[in-house]
Amino acid sequence: MKHLLLLVTAGGLVAGIFFVDPIAQDPAYHQFADARRLLGIANFWNVVSNLLFLYAGIKGLYFLAGKDKAGILPSLIPAYRVFFIGILLTAFGSAWYHLAPGNASLVLDRLPMTLAFMAFFAIILGEHVAEPLGRHSLLPLLVAGTGSVLYWWVSENHSQGDLRPYVLVQFLPMLLIPLTLRLYPSQFDRTGFLWLMIVVYACSKLFEYADYNVYNIGGLISGHSIKHLVAAAAPLLFLHGLQTRRPLVAAARERKAVAAE
Repeated sequence: MKHLLLLVTAGGLVAGIFFVDPIAQDPAYHQFADARRLLGIANFWNVVSNLLFLYAGIKGLYFLAGKDKAGILPSLIPAYRVFFIGILLTAFGSAWYHLAPGNASLVLDRLPMTLAFMAFFAIILGEHVAEPLGRHSLLPLLVAGTGSVLYWWVSENHSQGDLRPYVLVQFLPMLLIPLTLRLYPSQFDRTGFLWLMIVVYACSKLFEYADYNVYNIGGLISGHSIKHLVAAAAPLLFLHGLQTRRPLVAAARERKAVAAE
């Protein structure tokens, strides 16, 4: 029954997006509140605020290269790795985009973000529904995510911009992940950080939409710059969870050992 609910929800959302008219990229999307040039860098704060993505990506890949990986599923290591690579590349893609905002540079911003979204979705499926599902879904999800960005770019170049597939691959996981967390138990002893990641991501989107409102408060920093910092906190939360959680069996064994002392 749980599988059916997940499939029906996903199928309904996929089918529903094609009843929506094609969505072209709004040119106003490229206009940000804080366009100050500092130290010779255009749109300084929107560029340098991406450094936290770089830090999160490097730190995550360093963790995966280490020996203490009790908090991850070995069969899903490719998905964890793609996730942190996507986060790392987001730092460069987003910085490049904000140096010269436009559709061409936006492609390089969206591609790595989509890789991270799709890899994270595969991880959730593997950790909660079934390991083989997460492992085998990674490549199709990455292809779908990459294809959605390229489809938008090609359609824009033919004056028929269509963001519908990109909207689908970005927001479908954000809707299905909470449902998956609610329906399926984890193989690990901690899941609170996953819910916190969802809350943090939602907050980052709020700051993005409030770009001008936040900047007008004091003229120090814009909502979009804060959005980068808040969004980059999500992979850091994920990394902390991977470092501190343990498989349920191992966690129960450790509790028994402590109680016996």
